[in-house]
Amino acid sequence: MADINPEQTQWGTTKPISWNLPQEKEITATQRLMEELRAQNSFESEEESRLREQVLGRIAGLVKQFVEKVSLSFGFSEEAATAAGGKIFTYGSYRLGVHGPGSDIDTLCVVPKHVTREHFFTVFEPMLLDFEGVTEVSGVPGAYVPVIKAIVSGIHIDFLFARLNQATIPDDLELKDDNLLRNLDERDVRSLGGSRVTDEILRLVPQPEVFRDALRAVKLWAQRRAVYSNVIGFLGGVAWAMLVARICQLFPRYDAASILSRFFHIIGQWAWPQPVLLKAIENGPLNVRVWNPQIYPSDRQHLMPIITPAYPSMCATHNVTHSTMKIMQNELKRGSQIVEKVIQAGEPWSNLFEKHDFFHMYRYYLQIMITSGDKDMHHKWAGTVESKIRLLVGKLEIQDAVEIAHPFTKGFEQVVYCLNDEEVRAVAKYEMGDEVLKRTEAEYEEKEGVSKVYMTTFYIGLGVEPKPAGQSGPRKLDISYPTIEFVKTVKLWDQYVEEQMGIVIRYVKSTALPDNVFEGGVRQTAAQKQGVKRTKSKAADGKKPLSRSSPHDISGDNSPHKKQRKDSLSGTHDGGMALSDAASANPLSKAANGHARSPLAVIPPALPDQQMVSANGAQVAAS
Repeated sequence: MADINPEQTQWGTTKPISWNLPQEKEITATQRLMEELRAQNSFESEEESRLREQVLGRIAGLVKQFVEKVSLSFGFSEEAATAAGGKIFTYGSYRLGVHGPGSDIDTLCVVPKHVTREHFFTVFEPMLLDFEGVTEVSGVPGAYVPVIKAIVSGIHIDFLFARLNQATIPDDLELKDDNLLRNLDERDVRSLGGSRVTDEILRLVPQPEVFRDALRAVKLWAQRRAVYSNVIGFLGGVAWAMLVARICQLFPRYDAASILSRFFHIIGQWAWPQPVLLKAIENGPLNVRVWNPQIYPSDRQHLMPIITPAYPSMCATHNVTHSTMKIMQNELKRGSQIVEKVIQAGEPWSNLFEKHDFFHMYRYYLQIMITSGDKDMHHKWAGTVESKIRLLVGKLEIQDAVEIAHPFTKGFEQVVYCLNDEEVRAVAKYEMGDEVLKRTEAEYEEKEGVSKVYMTTFYIGLGVEPKPAGQSGPRKLDISYPTIEFVKTVKLWDQYVEEQMGIVIRYVKSTALPDNVFEGGVRQTAAQKQGVKRTKSKAADGKKPLSRSSPHDISGDNSPHKKQRKDSLSGTHDGGMALSDAASANPLSKAANGHARSPLAVIPPALPDQQMVSANGAQVAAS
């Protein structure tokens, strides 16, 4: 461990809390932590590391070819087109040095001023499709930060694009100079931010190796506990990295185990919305927006502001909702308790990395099912819907009686093989039988007349408050409006095609969840689930509880209605569906009159002991 002179350096906006060295127990715990991380397969092999370097080298050459091709189309000479250059920069977990087996590589393509973002999606994307070793390419030009996602030689790569205001891009270009941002649009500035932020984080930590070890552990913990996803509303890799970096600044001589102990303790009790800063916010000379809640009302709405250290400073956590914030706070408290026992009592680090129990936590879930008949378009369609799920969560969590709306961090993909149009329609409405879902590629891939339907399913757990003591009769639970508005929002996507894409939203009880959401497709037995208990919410004071004995005791499932096992729904038993008046049938085919049908918009029915407001405004009590 490097010895640091406290008289020489201060990191961050405040002086360190402690200059002490780690204690003996913490040194031992760090050794055990590194052993556990290796046992958890957190480090990639030398062979995979070499493959990544080779792929990045080939990609660097492809970007230069891309710039040269566009330059020639503008009439450049071959010499000038070659000299125009083009360069790639990595950022995120790969640049930070905390990537593991199977991790993606975040890559920024920097090009000269005559190459546009339109060229990126109309020229570079097709070049990627023809590139050796590429098995999948999906461009999302309408994203907040436009991106092309690809798989190259088995490695997932996210490509961002940035056009600088200069005629050529030299091989020795660095991105640290703020003047490079002059005359760029906001999307280019955001794209450049990833690489600039990553480099600045590494510069601002006292011991990069300690930072990497601690961050690797935090990343594994966040992934296992399903709180690692910026797009869904949790924190992404950069945000978690900045939190770990801030703790490293406050304890510059600590080792990884002692940093983790302070990380969970301090961040778990952080006084949000007090922002986390790695350095003071800089107000540069450029005409670009810098995070400032005193000026911008939208910045005041950020619940957990973690501010990027590179100019222009931005909030990396603007997607966080009230629900995801509660979930992360509870997980941080759980982590703090476990790490304390690991260090002081010698308990195993594996306790910290236990997998989430999301699909056993709630009695009710929302399923958001996305379907399409075209593979390439489906990836774009599913990505678009995934990027909007946080909006649905935000609307659900403010509904009466909904205590929390807990989104899962990934979708479940499946290809369904249909033998006729009737089965296609059934899949589009999610009314197919198990025998259809269980058909395998090996059995049906080569069969004539078989149609493929690509399906991705996202889940939101619903924590429902118990009825107040003494209240009788049904209670209104209106979740039709949020779901209808969500369907309208995603259908505004400029590439949405009614005949080819579908979306179904319905509720499902935990007992009716499909097998593919469980580890290995196997459900836990009652004995195995004894440790996953749902305790009664303490809502007598009218406030929603923020923490309980278990990190996720938020479902209120010991409320009076839990004992009434007979469902009384405005639909079928265990996942019935109530359609809005505007909803129609199969989005993957056309009606008999030849006109394309509108995509299905399925509205979840009333839950037991609840009352639902239907799409036309009429109140329908559950009987």
